Amino acid sequence: QVQLVESGGASVQAGGSLRLSCVYSGYTERIRYMGWFRQVPGKEREGVAAAYQGGSPTRYADSVKGRFTISQDRAKNTVYLQMNSLEPEDTAMYYCAGSDDTWNSVLQSNKYQYWGQGTQVTVTS
Repeated sequence: QVQLVESGGASVQAGGSLRLSCVYSGYTERIRYMGWFRQVPGKEREGVAAAYQGGSPTRYADSVKGRFTISQDRAKNTVYLQMNSLEPEDTAMYYCAGSDDTWNSVLQSNKYQYWGQGTQVTVTS
């Protein structure tokens, strides 16, 4: 099995920055790529960013392009999501996920088999 643990969520003012971390462990050799998703109550989970093992290629949702960056430290088994210029619309529970599937439609949640418990990000205006 694969375990994922997110951290770094917080409450921040609009325009601010946060960096989320996701440490993965277990049968990590199964993972081909990692993704970050977010969800607000009553809405579907939204893919935010994804990166293949090794850091590239990457994929971003249009809503976060130019503001968010996904990166990886393989030595630490950690994936990061750097979030800049945060907006109130970015408020959500953020989830880290891992996939052993092929690299296509990587911002769709059904491509991922392994999920963390989430970390809350709140952006105030």
